[in-house]
Amino acid sequence: MIISASRRTDIPAFYSEWFLNRLEQGFVLVRNPMNPQMVSKVNLAPDLIDCIVFWTKNPRPLMKHLHRLTDYRYYFLFTVTPYGRDLERNLPPKEEILDTFMELSDEIGSERVIWRYDPILLGGGVDEGYHRDFFEFAARRLQGRTERCIISFIDMYKKCERNLKGFNIEELNSEEMTRMVKILHLPAKRYGIEMVTCAEEIDLSMVGVDHGKCIDGELISRICGYPLEVKKDGHQRKTCGCVESIDIGAYNTCNHICLYCYANSDPRRVEQNMALHNPDSPLLLGELSGDEKVTERLIESFKKKQKELF
Repeated sequence: MIISASRRTDIPAFYSEWFLNRLEQGFVLVRNPMNPQMVSKVNLAPDLIDCIVFWTKNPRPLMKHLHRLTDYRYYFLFTVTPYGRDLERNLPPKEEILDTFMELSDEIGSERVIWRYDPILLGGGVDEGYHRDFFEFAARRLQGRTERCIISFIDMYKKCERNLKGFNIEELNSEEMTRMVKILHLPAKRYGIEMVTCAEEIDLSMVGVDHGKCIDGELISRICGYPLEVKKDGHQRKTCGCVESIDIGAYNTCNHICLYCYANSDPRRVEQNMALHNPDSPLLLGELSGDEKVTERLIESFKKKQKELF
């Protein structure tokens, strides 16, 4: 099984102690985001977990504990975007973020630290030139420290529209997407960084950018050293190429407070939820109340089973 940690929040930045406690205890409890009374118990035994995929904008709190992950295979999806504190309220300065990226890559290897430039948006003082200048700067710094950059464009969910009210930000049309990718692909290619898209319908192969995957079965197979039997994740959007995984995060718990993020509905709710966090709890958020239905997930490794010759 593959563990996603997490599309819903930044576990390395804010919940590293809790995550390491879960590995030590050998299991984690995850509430169903659509029905909080339904709780899954997920076995975290190393022989069952093929890979852990970390989604983060600041892995610094986890980096000093990587030696505690020696029984597991993992890689990082590290988001580095160009926006200021008006849109990303609680992130470290960009120079510090890039330094962290480089240090992490130097420790675990460039293949296992993937740059996510996501979401791409226009408006609120951000134009194509703004993206061009930052991307050139960041790509030059990250040369040799990552092999791939995954991009996607903003989707204006209702919660995003509400949080971004007053910034004059709209979804990009196909012409704007194509022009933006042409601008970004040039420095990516110049600095040896493959560029792919994430969950986008638009075909950008004519400018050298193909559809990609964040949770990538081929990459995980290389990291594991064995082939996987794994399917596309049916719980994700049709345009998402990611393979099956179990996400162990919770919505409305990321204190970066990026206003464009689909995972937070209201910054005030994040503050309230974080106050409920107990690093010793099997749940990321709060405790069991006693009226939940806890079901153990039946999981196994995706390692491809070799056919017997005799």
